[in-house]
Amino acid sequence: MKFLLFTLVTRTPDPHTGVLPETHERLRSVVEQARLAEELGYDGFAVGERHEDPFLSAAPPVLLSHIAAVTRRITLFTAVTTLSLLDPVRAFEDYSTLDNLAGGRLELIIGKGNGAAQAELFHVSTADQWDRNREGYELFRALWASDRVTWSGRFRPELVAAKALPRPYQPTIRIWHGSATSRESVELAARHGDPLFSANVTNPIEPYAELVRHYRERWAHHGHDPADALVGAGTAGFHVAPTSQEALAVYRPLFEARLALSRRLGLPIVFETLADFAQRSSALIGSPEQVLDKVGRQHERFGHEVIHLSAEPDGRTEAQHRGSLELFQQAVAPELRRRIPSRPLASGRSPEFSGVTP
Repeated sequence: MKFLLFTLVTRTPDPHTGVLPETHERLRSVVEQARLAEELGYDGFAVGERHEDPFLSAAPPVLLSHIAAVTRRITLFTAVTTLSLLDPVRAFEDYSTLDNLAGGRLELIIGKGNGAAQAELFHVSTADQWDRNREGYELFRALWASDRVTWSGRFRPELVAAKALPRPYQPTIRIWHGSATSRESVELAARHGDPLFSANVTNPIEPYAELVRHYRERWAHHGHDPADALVGAGTAGFHVAPTSQEALAVYRPLFEARLALSRRLGLPIVFETLADFAQRSSALIGSPEQVLDKVGRQHERFGHEVIHLSAEPDGRTEAQHRGSLELFQQAVAPELRRRIPSRPLASGRSPEFSGVTP
């Protein structure tokens, strides 16, 4: 199994002090999180894309390019690239540039995105966002594969023998399809033989597991070998400590701050208590033995080879945050890597890759 640290770069007050970090401080902290992820032996670092408060993740290729310059081994991910909002030619130019700077350590997770603010900014409606996502993906893929592309579609001017530069470092790039609640992304991934990354964060795991099951059915329907299907899954929260009591005690103020933010933003509340959240959500909160058991039970439902964990302290002290990340790598990751074989990520396939990750 492979392990990514993930951030949406939220900018919210510290749950203990109430202090709101400056934008430049918050962005620089993400770079330091990526450095720490590589130092501790995580396999990947993922930056989301959102275009509204309280997020500062509007430009993943810029942030990931900085991270590429200060890391050597770790695979860089987007989570997700909102192709429904972007000109696919410009997206290709950005990510091809990043791919070169990173020496082929790049993988993309794409999706239509969500939130009312992005529709207002980009004039993308719910009526056409899935069509935009599909069309953007297909053009992006064509641009990556060929240095001369002739193409026409609904949402941007046609191309005639167009050459988009720079050419990427990787001749082919792995593109995951982010999946939350809809079958459209599942169908697109299965049709093109691409991997699926389940969000698996807002609700209990059952609806996400059902979409993964549907993905595998559609994968076979489109004539792909079932053994080639590749699935990743998110986690709703993360803190591992020597005992479950300690883990829950540390995580409680984080959960309460998240609950308060959701209520302030008018978001639906799925888990009213920390006990319910720790039990029924995908969150990994507990001792190493509890985390191993929970990932194992989720793997029975998803068959996933990759998981993402929050990169953010979210109000924990530096010692608590780093201690959790270190304990996961010492007591959880080696056993999960042993139990659940996984295919290499981009850094493991790159000619310049020189690190060693099981």
